[in-house]
This record gives sequence, C-alpha cells and structure tokens, in this order.
Amino acid sequence: MTDLDSSTHSGGPGKPLSGARAWIITDGKAGMDVQAKGVADALGLDAEWKRVEPRGLYRYTAPWGPPDHKVRFGKGGSLFAPPWPVIAIATGRASIPYIRALKRKAGLKTYTVVLQDPKSGPGTADLIWVPQHDQRRGPNVITTLTAPHSYSPARLAALRATAPPEIAALPHPRIAVVLGGKNAVYKFTDDDDARFAGALRSLARLGASFMITPSRRTHERLVRKVAEATEDAPRILWDGNGVNPYPQFLAHADALVVTADSVNMTGEACATGRPVFVFEPSKGSEKFTKFHNALRKAGATRPLPPVIDKLESWDYTPLDSAAEIAAEIERRWRSRAAFLSV
Repeated sequence: MTDLDSSTHSGGPGKPLSGARAWIITDGKAGMDVQAKGVADALGLDAEWKRVEPRGLYRYTAPWGPPDHKVRFGKGGSLFAPPWPVIAIATGRASIPYIRALKRKAGLKTYTVVLQDPKSGPGTADLIWVPQHDQRRGPNVITTLTAPHSYSPARLAALRATAPPEIAALPHPRIAVVLGGKNAVYKFTDDDDARFAGALRSLARLGASFMITPSRRTHERLVRKVAEATEDAPRILWDGNGVNPYPQFLAHADALVVTADSVNMTGEACATGRPVFVFEPSKGSEKFTKFHNALRKAGATRPLPPVIDKLESWDYTPLDSAAEIAAEIERRWRSRAAFLSV
C-alpha cells in the first residue's frame, strides 16, 4: 500500500480519515476559519493551523504568485516542513500560494482541498468547494447550498442538553437575533434599520423574548435601534464583553432572525432546523439573491415581514454542509488511495 493507506494514521477502516494528520492554511479571517474548522471537525482530523501573513509583493500577487520566501516553504524547521499531512485544507486568497506549493512538493502524499474559488484555476488543489451560488464548476469542484461550519447536529444536541440559567429564564418563544452589518453588497440605510427595528417591536408585542448578538461589522445605529425596539421585552443583549453566547443562542432559539449580509451566519441559523427569518436591507447582489432564493426554496427561511401579527413556524431538514463536504472528501480520498494501492 502507498502512503495514502489508512495505516499511515490513526483512523480505522470504517472512517479512514478520522484522526489523520492535517494542515489548515488560512490568513486568520474569522469567516474563513469557521468554514475550514467545520470541514476538519466533520472529518475528525487531527488538524494543525498554519496562519499565513504574506508581506509586500507576496501579498499583492496572491493567489497567483509564490509563497513568501521568508517562510522557507518545505525547509526543515519552517512553518511548512515535512512530514507532509494526509489532508490539507486552505481558504482565503492569501493561502492559495501555500496550498499550490504543498501540492507540488508533497504530490500524492497529501490530498489538497480549497474552500471558496481560488481564482487560480482548477489545478490549484485536488478538490475545490464553492457555494452553490458561485459560478465555478468542474470535475474536481463540489458545491453545497450553505457554507460549512461547526454547528453539527451532535454539537447542537449537546448545547441543547442544558440551557444556561439566563436563557432558561427567558419565556417562549425565544427569538435569536443575529446581526451583521454594512458590507460591499448591503447598505443598511437609516430606513432599513428602522424597518428592522419595527419588525422586532411587533415580535415583542406578541410576547417574544430575545437573544441578541451583534458581529464585528454591526454598526452602532443598528445596535441602538434593536436595543430600543426590544427594551420592554425579556432579553439578553450581548455587549461584546466576555465570551459571545452565540452558540447557546442558536441552540435554544425557537426561531431566528438573521440579517442577509452574511452567508456564514445565515447558514449556521439553518443548521438548527428552526424557522429562520431573513432581513434584507437595501441594495444586494445577484449572488446573494441566488443564495437566499435557494434557502427559501429549500424551506429553511422566509423573508422577515415589516410587521408580524402571528409568529409562523415551519419544519425543514437542518442544513449540514460540513458533513456533505467531508463525505465527498472522504469518498474521493478513498478512491485515490484504492487506485494507488493496486
């Protein structure tokens, strides 16, 4: 057998990649790290993080250029030194020169995976994942409706087993409110923020309680409007201090309200199997429209009405893209291992 046989790591024959040595190569952006960790967790990998910060010309030539020469790629004692991993997962523009270099040097000893379109061609890695609303397709390209993350059914079940006292004290229906903010696609005008606050105010009149968490992109005006709209309702409003209770909010919500600007946050909400209302601010894009239309078609989400007279409820199969991606990596890795062992 070759180096790709399951005997080269701690996995068993039933799940040969479980326990395999892996590298995760990212530039440290939180949204990218979440996706890579989700896939690594779903595979059960023994993953080592490789954070890259290319400088100067190397930064500007990524993803097409070489790795920063100061990293000394492949040299003993460097961040990227042999022995090569069984699996390598890269995501983010700055990571691409490093996964390409690894593919060249390690050859068939390492199965390489890129999350998101690398922009550097299909030969960048053995397997490329892109969201369904992305345009890239090809024999080594796979797609899923949502982005991968770490909120597996098992993790959510564990979180749901015990509610923290402050959450247990909130009356039903408990609404998780997950706030994004302005980006290159969505504007979040004054009117948008007021419209969003009005929808939450109508939920408060129905007797809902709230679990609210902003993100790094959430602008102060939106937080203020949301706080004013829910000030008379039972709530938890995370102020950014201490550990973000976001995982507990996802697990213990009866329904969720998410702003449309984040594919990651919307996908994580849809992992719960609970009703997800999506608020769309001004502007938008064709890509985001395709994404949100697909989620509605799948029965996971509905648009957030400006005024809610009755809280709707609906069922759907929770979306677990990390498991889908992991299963396809596993299948293709096994297929290559079997071919090389002949």
